[in-house]
Amino acid sequence: MDTLIWILHMLTALALVGFVLMQHGKGADVGAAFGSGASGSVFGATGSANFLSRTTAILAVVFFVTSLVLTFLSSRTQEVKGLMETPTAQEVPAAPAAQETVPVPLPGGDSGSKAKDIPK
Repeated sequence: MDTLIWILHMLTALALVGFVLMQHGKGADVGAAFGSGASGSVFGATGSANFLSRTTAILAVVFFVTSLVLTFLSSRTQEVKGLMETPTAQEVPAAPAAQETVPVPLPGGDSGSKAKDIPK
């Protein structure tokens, strides 16, 4: 289900970008006066503006609805953790206990202490 919504969301976004780029700007009416051939288009002189505007509006609504659905679905999943979250005390393994070091006596009765080599 999530994958289907993601695919619909991406296709809608690409179509929305395409339809926005196909629309004429505010200054296109001046260009049509000099023979740009707008009246000879598939939709007629004003038909393309209505068709592109309606299709863009419908695609925008679908895009926002899929965005909201994806947000709702992602908020319901509890298992996913972010990278910056700190683990709880139950998840942290206990550190090994520090071992006390005991000096090992060297042959000849010296216990490894250098105290007698230090001048007083």
